[in-house]
Amino acid sequence: MNRIVRVLLFAGLALWSLTAQAQSTRLRAANKQFDNLSYVTAVRMYEEFLRTDKKKDPVETREALTKLGYSYRKLQDTRNAERVYGELVKNYNDLDSEMYLFYAQALAANGKYRESQKMYSRYGEQQSEDLRGRKFTVSYMDVNRFYRDSSSYRVHNIPINSRQADFSPMFYKGGLVFVSSRDESGVIRRVFSWNQTPFLDLYFHPDTNQLKVPNIERRPSMAMLGGGNTEAKPIEAMEETTSAEEQQPLTKAQKFSRTLNTKYHEGPVTFTKDQSFIVFTRNNGAKGKAGKSQEGVRKLKLYSAVNKNGKWTDVQDLPFNSAEYSVGHPAFTPDNTRMYFVSDMPGGYGGTDVYVVEFNNGQWGTPVNMGREINTEGNEMFPYVDETGNLYFASDGHEGLGGLDIFYAELKDGVAYKGVENVGAPINSEKDDFGLITDASRTTGFFSSNRKKGITDDDIYSFKRTCKQLNILVYDAKTNMPLENADVRILRNGSSQDLRLTNVEGRAELCVESNAEYEFKAVKEGFAMNSVRFSTLTQSSKPVMNVSIYLERSENTIMKGVVKTEVNQKPASGVKVTLRNEKDKSEQTVVTGPDGGYEFAMKPNAPYTLTAQKDQYAVKKAKYGKQPKKATNKVVTDSVGIYGVGDVFQLKNIYYDLNKFFIRPDAARELDRLVGLLKEYPEMKVEIRSHTDARASDGYNIRLSENRARAALDYIVSRGITPSRLVARGYGESEIVNGCVDGVNCSENEHQQNRRTEFKILAVQ
Repeated sequence: MNRIVRVLLFAGLALWSLTAQAQSTRLRAANKQFDNLSYVTAVRMYEEFLRTDKKKDPVETREALTKLGYSYRKLQDTRNAERVYGELVKNYNDLDSEMYLFYAQALAANGKYRESQKMYSRYGEQQSEDLRGRKFTVSYMDVNRFYRDSSSYRVHNIPINSRQADFSPMFYKGGLVFVSSRDESGVIRRVFSWNQTPFLDLYFHPDTNQLKVPNIERRPSMAMLGGGNTEAKPIEAMEETTSAEEQQPLTKAQKFSRTLNTKYHEGPVTFTKDQSFIVFTRNNGAKGKAGKSQEGVRKLKLYSAVNKNGKWTDVQDLPFNSAEYSVGHPAFTPDNTRMYFVSDMPGGYGGTDVYVVEFNNGQWGTPVNMGREINTEGNEMFPYVDETGNLYFASDGHEGLGGLDIFYAELKDGVAYKGVENVGAPINSEKDDFGLITDASRTTGFFSSNRKKGITDDDIYSFKRTCKQLNILVYDAKTNMPLENADVRILRNGSSQDLRLTNVEGRAELCVESNAEYEFKAVKEGFAMNSVRFSTLTQSSKPVMNVSIYLERSENTIMKGVVKTEVNQKPASGVKVTLRNEKDKSEQTVVTGPDGGYEFAMKPNAPYTLTAQKDQYAVKKAKYGKQPKKATNKVVTDSVGIYGVGDVFQLKNIYYDLNKFFIRPDAARELDRLVGLLKEYPEMKVEIRSHTDARASDGYNIRLSENRARAALDYIVSRGITPSRLVARGYGESEIVNGCVDGVNCSENEHQQNRRTEFKILAVQ
């Protein structure tokens, strides 16, 4: 009997050993796929391992669950990620803190904000230095703030989307360049092992007008209502929805460029303003060891190309690329002087950060991290700069609805001085939303999202903001009659915007923005100025709203004016204009908006001083005498000109006889005007710039122009201006203004236009 027992026991141990060996072999095979970043295959093998592992070795089970959850996370399968991380949190008490973070993110991506809030709280308890725990815990107490402007937007899935991923649109020649992994034709089908989808290429659709939001009825969408989550019901979130029968047919898109698309990934792009220069994202294409990092991964790089005769040529990789980290997602500023991009290079704040680099005459500077205002411990991606120079980007580190949300930052001197703003639903959802491009006022545009099904179904959406109308009604306070032709100055969040004029009904209309504080100042001759405040920080269900301003009759004088830059006589924004009553020392101050305008009330029998000042501009002062109490003209209209550093002015009528450099009488009169300007602004320093025509040699013309500039400087000094405030420089024939270069026949009058003198402001204080 004992022998039989020993034999059976030995047989059982052998069977257990074989089973355990098979289980370990299966786990090792899954781990190999995981290490190779083949997440689709890894998911299948981990699920099979967990399903067949009946005896469940706790160490191996925990390892499999941890890597399975991470694989689902990488595949953007948030529902399965939630399931796996939920099991880990339920069964293990000593998890790494990031497990709570990943679980919180998966819950939020599935619209379960209250459960997510609890997991963010647990994560914050363990990782107090990571601000995401605290920020999201507070943020998910009330998600309605992300839906304040939702009723003003319409969102539409555009007909260029395929069954594969389509994302990251960019404007190009009236159409869109975008990224797609749509199926390719041909015998060989290339797939990316990460998620078994085709590699990414660049595609082009030639006409954005075919892709805009159609004029069809809107219906509430559960995707926009928090994914069916009953915990938080946002207000009036709307999305364009169409039935299967109403779906527009797929609009044909073509491959963007045969020279730019390769066998690897090509990703987001940006163009210079003239669209002749492109920077685009691509996998490191170098062969052998140079093509992969030390971890064996092909990182993303940025490449540039030039359009010559309709073809993209001269592909160059940018100097700050590396095989050890990724750089991608480029975005030029409107003036092409800087480019934003994303990188996980060492020294950042989180996964990927937004960087900026200077671009000058084809030369790249050194990348600079955008700092804590923009970047977080999470991932910041897909930057875009609108036509006013302000920044949009996607992030999962700033408070949002889940996954990647799109954020906006108003920049001043490259700094997000007001922080960042979540653009809200319905542009943002609980899934990944990214790659937004739009106009200056975010009225229309396009963005990418995987809100439809999640996982790898990125689609491109168009959006349009409808008007949330506010009527500003101006009345006579005594008669309650509407006042026609009253000026209404609009201020938003303390900044001057534009000036509206009331109609015969005393009404001026405005489309208001969400999350903003407004002030409206009404001005009319014969009445005292008055103002009213209005806030959209709280949402109103009314499609049209009204505010009223009542004006009292007054003997005061109204001052109205515009600040302009002297160099081009265009309105100057951001100028601080102060009107000081020299009798009672009271002051009124405004900061000009895009129209450069200002309005003040002036009391009678008091002198006033008007001051206009802005950084890098000379301070302008103007004095006004006492206004009589019974003046017939109750409105003082004036324009103020300001001089800025770097402005270049041509001194009219300062021409020189051929091969001469002495000051002619007509030139002396013009130089006297410059002398007067320098005496008005005693801190101003200028450069005297002299030019010649193209006749004679370059060397001769340089010497001649230097003599001419010196002659002008000597004349100005003779009129009492300190020499240290002046610089004389000759430019010869290097800056011809009318095409009369060597070899071109021109009249004597045309040549004389090039024999000119200018002055450039070097400093104003």
